[in-house]
Amino acid sequence: EYIYFARPDSMLNDISVYKSRLRMGEALADVVKKKNLDIDVVMPVPDSSKTAAVALAERLGIKYREGLVKNRYIGRTFIMPGQKIRKKSIRYKLNPMKLEIKDKNILLVDDSIVRGNTSRQIIQLVKAAGAKKVYFVSYSPPVISPCLYGVDIPTYDELIGAGNTIEEIREFIGADELIYQTVDDMFKACGAGSSKVNDFCMGCFDKKYKTGDIDDDVLKENASLRCSDKISSGCDSIESEDDIDNGGPQLSLD
Repeated sequence: EYIYFARPDSMLNDISVYKSRLRMGEALADVVKKKNLDIDVVMPVPDSSKTAAVALAERLGIKYREGLVKNRYIGRTFIMPGQKIRKKSIRYKLNPMKLEIKDKNILLVDDSIVRGNTSRQIIQLVKAAGAKKVYFVSYSPPVISPCLYGVDIPTYDELIGAGNTIEEIREFIGADELIYQTVDDMFKACGAGSSKVNDFCMGCFDKKYKTGDIDDDVLKENASLRCSDKISSGCDSIESEDDIDNGGPQLSLD
């Protein structure tokens, strides 16, 4: 919720989502600064990452620009049922502004990287618009484990962060540099706004599920049900041969 789903003006557990995202951006800026990257402009992937991107840019003392224009008639690609639909959606969802991108080293800020295909396409869009380099930062940590509590990331096969190194993910999405938020920094950013909350569910980031009843057998059973649902509904699999450039978590770069 704090990373992606909630509106920035929401209060969850007496914690401001907006201020949490500001703190996440500030923490991420400290990590980016250590990389000594040649950054001309900080640019968000709209819309949820805008708050963190502004905070990151201010902390680094680098210009903030919005170079990707969002078509608001297109839904969230993350929750769309299948890679073919997601692939087509991105092409209609975002339009790059070449005047803000051409001949610049861009630091793209996004809320997360789940399957990897969306990030890859966005980077391709920005590079096609004339960017010299595209650095990509995620203000959430790598998503390494499925969520069985309702979020649409239920199998390891659908998570690019499960079993792949950061360098492998960077190469797949086509970024010149890839930087993730740490689990500790994210926890501090979210929890700093309230003395009442001292714990969050972070099962998708650290494999520690709060209900205590999720093990490998449960995850395998859930993955099997997920695949059966896809077949019966006619949805394409993440491993479809029509995935982006043979992409997805298989990390085929041929």
